[in-house]
Amino acid sequence: MESTDPVSIATSRGDDAVSLDEEAPAGQRSDDRAWTTEGRPARAARVGWQRRARRTARWGLVMAGWPAHRARMLPSFLIVGAQRCGTTSLFDVLSQHPAVFGGMLKRKELHFFDNEYDHGLAWYQSQFPLRARARLAARGAGAPVAFEASPYYMFHPLVPERIDRALPGVKLIVLVRDPVERAYSQHAHQVGLGLETEPFERALELEDARLDGEAERLVADPTYTSRRHWLYSYRARGQYAEQLDRLERIFGRERIHVVDSGDFFTDPGPDYDRVLEFLGLPNHDRPVFTPRNARPRSPMPEKLRAELEEHFRPHDERLAAWLGSKPSWRR
Repeated sequence: MESTDPVSIATSRGDDAVSLDEEAPAGQRSDDRAWTTEGRPARAARVGWQRRARRTARWGLVMAGWPAHRARMLPSFLIVGAQRCGTTSLFDVLSQHPAVFGGMLKRKELHFFDNEYDHGLAWYQSQFPLRARARLAARGAGAPVAFEASPYYMFHPLVPERIDRALPGVKLIVLVRDPVERAYSQHAHQVGLGLETEPFERALELEDARLDGEAERLVADPTYTSRRHWLYSYRARGQYAEQLDRLERIFGRERIHVVDSGDFFTDPGPDYDRVLEFLGLPNHDRPVFTPRNARPRSPMPEKLRAELEEHFRPHDERLAAWLGSKPSWRR
């Protein structure tokens, strides 16, 4: 596996979901829609030649769509994070709506605004459906909208301004999850992909040194891609309020919708309804909800868990203002 290339890593798979050990039994769900309780473990990593072949095929499709890129859709909303908070599951559910369209081959993550920005907006637009075809496909279901979900968008320091310039009026969806579990899940994910060799506690000890100066380098050099900033931000990505405040300064709070993944995975229906209301989409047939990309892992040492919970306490208190109540993991 070519672990030094975060761009190829991102484009080969969805990179986050809530793990199965947090799923509520079906009998505890109060919503009676057609949500399923089936969970799927993360797929085994593709070997290098498989990823290269897929990227080559996708590039060919993008090039084929390039001449008509002006006739294609651009996203009306984006799922921007956070990583390992269930964005893959929400992407799958929203993709079932007849008026919602993702990129070609139902790709979840396009990573244009972080790692592929140098390709230009025409490259990005060429990956979405033709507007005329989308209108036909969505007939009777509402005005068609396009979207994608790249969880690094929320954390990358340059992305909010890039999105605002390219997609005026776009709406953003953010998922948040117990940051302790999110960090542990991210570490398990990186280990499973061969991108992390340190045990979790040691990775946390190294985090500050690994990230030192990386955000500043990204800002100073827009062409710079930071593998460390991408992969090793275990605590930093769980400091949600900091990232939400940065988004609010550019987009305003009315264009940002925050979903508590703990509530969403326990009882998906109400949160799904609120997402559709935020997006201005009609509520059609019941979607089938299947948790995606979960990765099993051993229990976290209680001492380490307590230390992380204390670290995140002030960040969670700030997050409560966004959610309108305490986050699910603090109730």
